[in-house]
Amino acid sequence: MSTDARFWGVIPAAGIGRRMGGAVPKQYLLLGDRSILDHSLERLLDCPLVQGICVALAEADGWWPTCRGAVASRVFPVTGGAERAHSVLNALGYLEQIAAPSDWVLVHDAVRPCLRRSDIDKLIALLKDHPVGGILGVPVLDTVKQADLAGTVIATVPRERLWRAFTPQMFRLGPLKSALEGAMDRGDLVTDEASAMELAGYAPKLVEGQTDNIKITRPDDLALAAFYLHQQRT
Repeated sequence: MSTDARFWGVIPAAGIGRRMGGAVPKQYLLLGDRSILDHSLERLLDCPLVQGICVALAEADGWWPTCRGAVASRVFPVTGGAERAHSVLNALGYLEQIAAPSDWVLVHDAVRPCLRRSDIDKLIALLKDHPVGGILGVPVLDTVKQADLAGTVIATVPRERLWRAFTPQMFRLGPLKSALEGAMDRGDLVTDEASAMELAGYAPKLVEGQTDNIKITRPDDLALAAFYLHQQRT
């Protein structure tokens, strides 16, 4: 594969964060002096290889103009969709106008503000010549239990080859867009980009990242993210 391809970012940020509760979507909650989304954006903007970042927003999003990223020259807002896959597809459709099908796209969660620059560099370095692409993740270290609908343990799942999937997830624009479109056509509502690529017959590469790249889902995660950001700065 060609190694002269460019790199772009996509951040799906059209969700409302039901598990966080409250009137403000979780990506706009403050973490220190800026929103969670601004932190996540900043992590990709700090990488000079990333040409630009397409942010997929909810229609009539009234919080986006308050973000620092809203005035960044390398940030391109588009309207998102009902689910993550729809938002990513809309962002890829925008990037098609300015990027090549062979360019790499790094899709990053809007609510992963603790992504380390070293993990971005590692992901790009290890995957830029890969035929498929891949994702950041970490091996599962805890004992994993399978439960029934009543919450009763029915099995202990072997963890030796299990990984937790993180973002960014890095794939070439053309194949990723085709994989997502194929999943939509079949009615497969995939929850991450790697799943769409797998369904299309590809085998993504797993790249081990740092465990502090957490996804803010519940209120307690805010304090943990603030702690990790402080630790990274010091």
